[in-house]
Amino acid sequence: MASGVAGAVAPAEDERRDGPVIELEDVARRYEVGDVTVTALEDVTLSVGRGEFVVVLGPSGSGKTTLLNMIGALDVPTSGRITIDGRDLTGATRSELFGFRRHTVSFIFQTFNLFPALSALENVEFGADVAGREHPADLAREMLERVGLGARERHFPHELSGGEQQRVAIARGLATGNPVLLADEPTGELDFRTGVQILDLLHEQTHARETTVLVVTHNREISRIAHRVIELSSGHVIFDGAPPGGRADVSDLQW
Repeated sequence: MASGVAGAVAPAEDERRDGPVIELEDVARRYEVGDVTVTALEDVTLSVGRGEFVVVLGPSGSGKTTLLNMIGALDVPTSGRITIDGRDLTGATRSELFGFRRHTVSFIFQTFNLFPALSALENVEFGADVAGREHPADLAREMLERVGLGARERHFPHELSGGEQQRVAIARGLATGNPVLLADEPTGELDFRTGVQILDLLHEQTHARETTVLVVTHNREISRIAHRVIELSSGHVIFDGAPPGGRADVSDLQW
């Protein structure tokens, strides 16, 4: 039997499949800055199902990235409970959280976080290998082809443009094949045409692999293609529901 996080017994496969993938209960995150307490998130409660494409909206400082970090176990809540894919992260050790991140969540960082000494192919292969995927090199080539960088696989990050580096980071996130994919401004460095292609590829994961995708962005237009929109303001959820006016197709986006 697979081990769970924080000493809990891992839920059965059918229980993970049927239940919510992401659950937050009264989650708050506060930071002490000198004598001042800064509240990044306050009383956030939400539940996200398998295969949902969720867009998290909000201006800078609204708590979007903090929320993503909580779900991805890169940060821990000051109070409240977080359960991901049936695993309670409350009180988990660092080693347990490391194992959780390897096999449950994948990240597409706004700052790319590519290894400068590795080629594009090796960066993507690393993500697949860490997640335990079979034939990681072949999978890495497939993912680079899908983001339009098959011809650039031997190039190092410093030889790539910002948009190309972003696409390598996206390919690495997709190559892990984990059930939850977290993307922080994934189109921020991309031109409109490439951005739409990437959004279509991310959306496709919810159907092809039943992956749950959370996209954090300040671009309200992207929220039109979401199954669900969560909007934050000053650390509070001020909207949680379907896109106003109904869902649009990726081909209808413009910015």
